[in-house]
Amino acid sequence: VIAEAKTDNPVVLVQDYHFALLPRMVREALPKATIITFWHIPWPNSESFGICPWREEILDGLLGSTILGFHTPFHRKNFLETVDRYLETRIEPEASVISYGGEMTQVEDYPISIAWPEDDPAQPDVATCRAQIRSELGVAQDHLLGIGVDRLDYTKGIVERFQAVERMLEQQPGMVGNFTFVQIAAPSRASLDEYQSFDARVRKMVERINRRFGSGDYVPILLKAEHHGQDDLQRYFRASEVCMVTSLHDGMNLVAKEFIAARDDEMGVLVLSQFTGAARELHEALIINPYHIEQGADALYRALVMPPVEQRERMKSMRARVKHFNVYRWAGRMLLDAARLRQRDKVMTKIDAHSRIKRRKGM
Repeated sequence: VIAEAKTDNPVVLVQDYHFALLPRMVREALPKATIITFWHIPWPNSESFGICPWREEILDGLLGSTILGFHTPFHRKNFLETVDRYLETRIEPEASVISYGGEMTQVEDYPISIAWPEDDPAQPDVATCRAQIRSELGVAQDHLLGIGVDRLDYTKGIVERFQAVERMLEQQPGMVGNFTFVQIAAPSRASLDEYQSFDARVRKMVERINRRFGSGDYVPILLKAEHHGQDDLQRYFRASEVCMVTSLHDGMNLVAKEFIAARDDEMGVLVLSQFTGAARELHEALIINPYHIEQGADALYRALVMPPVEQRERMKSMRARVKHFNVYRWAGRMLLDAARLRQRDKVMTKIDAHSRIKRRKGM
């Protein structure tokens, strides 16, 4: 980064927790730099963060930033309280500014979004996607489909999601044979023992539920533990009656917004965990506590039988919000805030210089 900088006051954008120490390193080499850091995962409460042996080093690294961004006001508030607890700082809560070591860091929430898809005449329409996917799965054209798209990660609530599917099939026997949940689960950190154990647990659960409710060619849960391209994901989004996002802890979760963007027919229902940042924006989704299996089962069934007029009202509202607050507005807000702070610093530098000249003349 230092080698790339062409001036002594560049704008540097730092992305995610891997680089928590980087803002301070850049600040020490380029004191005049405008450093924007965005933290893509949740920030825990101060007590939870306190178990980290390097808590002071991480906080010091992040406070090398000019602007520090989080997904939600809740994560921003947690960070301010964490800094207040573990570092000697001055915090202005209303302005959301931290003064530390003679420097100021603006802490803001910038909910990330997606790039709204361009109209593509080559893209198959919803009816075509529905027919293609059902044909590929070997089910009837009126067969109901649910979709989940996640990394195969324990934070995504995949086990809890499958428990909700199982409970729904128990409560609504008419859905047995008429509904399949497709889980696309990209392998994640497969070299770690914990993730290997989680993978085995998920597969074992799918086998058990399919043995219990499946018959002949019918399987209630279809696990596709492999990477899928965006075109394939779009087809599944467009073909499904419901998308379930049941994360146990998530910064934003863009799958929820990708599902909404894919539904240009204004149909489909989103079942969304309250523990995602997206739940603070997408109020028309069916919001659930993923740990509450009964609630998840009820929401899934409600989504599958929701009248078209209600689906359209909910989806139309969410699509308008995601289209308006897209990824470019997300980036633009951070850059506009950076430009404002740079202009403020430029003005203050001129004022200080003018004051020094006046003092010298007075002498």
